Amino acid sequence: MAELLRTHPLTAWTDAFERLPDTVGITVEPFVAMVDVRLGTIGPEASAALGVDLPTAPGTWVPAGTGRAVWLGPDEWLLTSTTEAPEELEARVRAAVAGLGGSATDVSAQRIGLRLTGARVRDVLVKGCSIDLHPRVFSRGSSAQTTLGQAGVVLLALSDAGDDVVVLVRASFAGYLADWLLDAALEFTTPIS
Repeated sequence: MAELLRTHPLTAWTDAFERLPDTVGITVEPFVAMVDVRLGTIGPEASAALGVDLPTAPGTWVPAGTGRAVWLGPDEWLLTSTTEAPEELEARVRAAVAGLGGSATDVSAQRIGLRLTGARVRDVLVKGCSIDLHPRVFSRGSSAQTTLGQAGVVLLALSDAGDDVVVLVRASFAGYLADWLLDAALEFTTPIS
């Protein structure tokens, strides 16, 4: 049987992203396995079973092996892995949380990641996002579920300076958001003086 090749929905935008200056860099993140985890009570048992201390503070994420654990709600997390296949991650996480009354659902095909880097990242994001992205508030380890240009997204701060952010957007909105980001970055394509 022939294997189906995955085609990234933002392949057509790669050239436009590459033409952006370093002040606002946009790159398409490779596909990663993602599992939505629901778990009513977390503690040492859950941490030991999952191999990561799930973040308990709202709006945070932590490194988790080759991926991340992102707080999405009081009993919900997004776990990602860059090395496991989606079905492997889901099976592993499901086995870890099933005895604790939890659930795990593969959502790998749901979101696409875009990485924004450069001195003008916050300037671009604030054009379509109403949350406070100042580094005092939104620094490495921070996350937020919000809207960006009217598309629902999850933002992950990868640096303390606010110049490195991952945007997770539903795959069906990826093209729209790519166009929106290119338009929002247009005024910042000249160097900072």
